[in-house]
Amino acid sequence: MIPTFVRPFLWSYDVNKIDLEKHKDRIIVNVLKFGTPKATDWVRKQYSTDEIKSILKGPVAIELDPKSRAYWSLIYNVDIPKNKKVSDFKKERKFSRRNFKSF
Repeated sequence: MIPTFVRPFLWSYDVNKIDLEKHKDRIIVNVLKFGTPKATDWVRKQYSTDEIKSILKGPVAIELDPKSRAYWSLIYNVDIPKNKKVSDFKKERKFSRRNFKSF
């Protein structure tokens, strides 16, 4: 369940239908991009460092603005992609905006 203080950062989704595991890439990126310190603390407790790093290295992370990208890159010591195409990433997991139409 998404806490009340995190819901504003997922405004375009029906938070009652979000699955914490299935939609973790969307949750992590939106909260790291738009979230308050309280919301980002929740994400960091909800997901492991390795899970967050994996998302930050993946295609959805290109949505981070330059300041967020620089900040989280320093915090997690990862190179976050700037302009890669989704097709440039390893197909370790499926990524599609279509996944989010279901909720």
